[in-house]
Amino acid sequence: MSGYVGILVSDPWLQNQFTQVELRSLKSHFLSIRRECGRVSISDLPSRMSKLKGIGESLNVEESLEFLLKSYPDAEDEVDFEIFLRVYLKLQAHANTKMGGATDSSAFLKAATTTLLHTISESEKASYVAHINNYLREDLFLNKYLPIDPSTNDLFEIAKDGVLLCKLINVAAPGTIDERAINTKRMLNPWERNENHTLCLNSAKAIGCTVVNIGTQDLAEGRPHLVLGLISQIIKIQLLADLNLRKTPQLVELVDDSKDVEELMNLPPEKILLRWMNFHLKKAGYKKPVTNFSSDVKDGEAFAFLLNILAPEHTNPSIFNTKDPFERAKLVLEHAERMNCKRYLTPKDIVEGSPNLNLAFVAHIFQHRNGLSSDTKQISLAETMSDDVQVSREESAFRLWINSLGNSAHVDNVFEDVRNGWVLLEVLDRISPGIVNWKQATRPPIKMPFRKVENCNQVVKIGKQLKFSLVNVAGNDIVQGNKKLILAYLWQLMRYNMLQLLRNLRFHSHGKEITDADILNWANAKDKSLGNGIFFLELLSAVEPRVVNWRLVTKGESDEEKKMNATYLISVARKIGCSIFLLPEDIMEVNQKMILTLTASIMYWSLKQPTEETLSGASDSENGSMIESFSNSTLDDSASEASSEENANR
Repeated sequence: MSGYVGILVSDPWLQNQFTQVELRSLKSHFLSIRRECGRVSISDLPSRMSKLKGIGESLNVEESLEFLLKSYPDAEDEVDFEIFLRVYLKLQAHANTKMGGATDSSAFLKAATTTLLHTISESEKASYVAHINNYLREDLFLNKYLPIDPSTNDLFEIAKDGVLLCKLINVAAPGTIDERAINTKRMLNPWERNENHTLCLNSAKAIGCTVVNIGTQDLAEGRPHLVLGLISQIIKIQLLADLNLRKTPQLVELVDDSKDVEELMNLPPEKILLRWMNFHLKKAGYKKPVTNFSSDVKDGEAFAFLLNILAPEHTNPSIFNTKDPFERAKLVLEHAERMNCKRYLTPKDIVEGSPNLNLAFVAHIFQHRNGLSSDTKQISLAETMSDDVQVSREESAFRLWINSLGNSAHVDNVFEDVRNGWVLLEVLDRISPGIVNWKQATRPPIKMPFRKVENCNQVVKIGKQLKFSLVNVAGNDIVQGNKKLILAYLWQLMRYNMLQLLRNLRFHSHGKEITDADILNWANAKDKSLGNGIFFLELLSAVEPRVVNWRLVTKGESDEEKKMNATYLISVARKIGCSIFLLPEDIMEVNQKMILTLTASIMYWSLKQPTEETLSGASDSENGSMIESFSNSTLDDSASEASSEENANR
């Protein structure tokens, strides 16, 4: 793995407006225009930039040119890369103004990596620093750096080696990273830091963070808005982890019947938190519904009523008499402290309606005292969660994969969120650009049911065009939320994406089409000893000899040893740059689909390295042996079986 050199521009301010990921993409776009036109002028840009995200959706070519001529009167002036970047920023800002600015003020820093918002909130920084100090203060490696002083930029300096971010991910989702894979020497070289950041970003994606516009170089430079944006997402995942029926079955008290339970299960955690809050507020006699964590709570009244019903023994009666919102906010936070509820916000944050910090405050209250009873409902928990563990794991893997693509729609529940067809159309367009006929698609919110069917019909039509196995499958099956068919379609979509990436490296295979069997044969050519996780560690060692520390590998004889190996190899794969979404259990149980995605991801990384072997290196005598090693695991498409079974039961 060679050291990475980022794209640099002469103006530091301009450099700081972009992530390295964005700079690489824009540089590629600029060079493409120059190759096509010979030279780049102002007049060339409106039509070319209309294809860039955030511009073409809001401005047509004429509007863009008219706007640019106000700043650059001579349309034939030659444009270098830095002027190109400035023009891009101007058009993006103009497009954003035309659209009315950001629309999702309640998003938990979801858009923290966009080029239009590079300021940071000192209140949020102080809050997240307090959270880190609290949860990582006893970590044996980090305790020499903690507590961090929130009034300084020490947070961003400490984050530069990647260790803190990796550790924070494990706080949010324990066991995501095998900490044996983190490089924790006191002085790390650039290679080791890059490995930590690669492990961090791939693991962050695996727990549900959006990291599309963040690169390892951005983290190595400690860029404040990107580091803080990533930290905020990780902390949010931790705070909302219990807001589901599996972790907190008492949430069933919020609904009236089994139909409502299914609806509750499909809600994102933020919506469940709001429903929980309104449930208690209604009991407390509070009349106004709370629909967000900003304007609806900035007067502090909702918090006062919520805490009073959850912990009346700590209520200060004057909280309901004061007319000053700031004074009320102070009393709210004093009440929370008497409950021993950790708080990382100030009265000023409440009255200013900080959505991120108010959400975190309510989530802390929920974790500390949710006020729910487990005996008030007769609904069986088993009935509310009929999905088997395998279906749940596959749904999670597909959801995380879809969200990692950076589409406009965030998926919280695959079976619910794909039913209007839009999410699947976005994924199809992402992995096969231009394949979707957007003139025949309807963007959410969709009120007319037949529009959803039209979207899903196009999804099925494109699937057949891509040679997916979709016998007797219709768009209405997706609209109806048929889980087997949705999982079957998503598996074929993920596999198509995986094979497409490998086909883009066809020079390694001398132009031959790459199949599932080729992937397995490639892995087999590296090593044939499969079992207990050791095979994949040997495979990783074959493609990157220095990455596996064999002193940490067990014999894999007991279930505990198998899990240790599986957890370690997933972290090692992410550390070298593999984007994977499987769990240790998938390896231990040899889940064929997830095993193939793991193998393909390692293969893709390996083939990108200039010194590695090619697919053609496997001899004919070895062909087919890997399939046998995987217990005949060349994968069939389960959509046909699923559709036949479903249609037989209709």
